[in-house]
Amino acid sequence: MNAQAPTAYGKGLSSQAQNLHWLLTNLVDEVPGIRSVAVVSSDGLLLLSSDPDRDEAAQPGERDGPRGSSADLATIVSGLGSLTNGAAKLMEGGAVKQTMITMDEGSLFVMSISDGSLLGVHATPDCDMNVIAYHMALFVGRAGHVLTPELRSELRKSMENAK
Repeated sequence: MNAQAPTAYGKGLSSQAQNLHWLLTNLVDEVPGIRSVAVVSSDGLLLLSSDPDRDEAAQPGERDGPRGSSADLATIVSGLGSLTNGAAKLMEGGAVKQTMITMDEGSLFVMSISDGSLLGVHATPDCDMNVIAYHMALFVGRAGHVLTPELRSELRKSMENAK
């Protein structure tokens, strides 16, 4: 079961923002096992999500992501990114590239994009972790160079307007 693709991303957004939405849609649509996806800025704000309109519509028991909320996934991704970066500093391990957590009922992947931004994926327990990590790396490679401060600001505003 895949997460819902982002909705109405063409309205009033720059071509770079539309391209990022398209990349996220492709990630969600093409990779089996993905429940939800969030792109989070370095300050923990949600920039892109696989389910921006689903939070209010979901009924208890119908939710796919952590409590069904892209905001919850963004919070988890941001906190995990902060924790692992702190651990890497203490261990003098350099920059954190990817974090993976496997649970009985799913997996969580977090990958650095650029300037502290993070890509988070919540996946099913039977997902192919290698395939998800590979497609996340493709997304990061394509998105990292265009995720400028101006584009992050535009994406934040579009997420606020979607609420």
